[in-house]
Amino acid sequence: MIGYVTIGVSDMARAKAFYASLLADLGAKVLLDMERIAFVGKDMKSPMLAVCKPFDGQPNHPGNGNMVAIHPGSKEAVDTFYHRAIELGATCDGEPGQRIPNQFYGAYVRDPDGNKLAFYHFG
Repeated sequence: MIGYVTIGVSDMARAKAFYASLLADLGAKVLLDMERIAFVGKDMKSPMLAVCKPFDGQPNHPGNGNMVAIHPGSKEAVDTFYHRAIELGATCDGEPGQRIPNQFYGAYVRDPDGNKLAFYHFG
């Protein structure tokens, strides 16, 4: 259902490197780079994450309440992605842990531009 989600960034080179490295184990890479916007994903038919400099030329601002949730496949992978994001320059916004007993395991970070990401696993 979702084609892609777009987040605003201040430094395209940094954002592309961050997300391509972070999501490489899921088979993602920069698929389309048009200077102001780039699409990261497995292929153009699967859901993608787009990073862009805002069209209006104003500074990017992470939305309050906006978040991109990534399902890496297991609780162990949630931990791995969380730690990789921190190594790549993200900041902690909630360490990995069980949030809803036996249902939801998650971890939260802010990317270098302040955009909120969740890594999660149900079950």
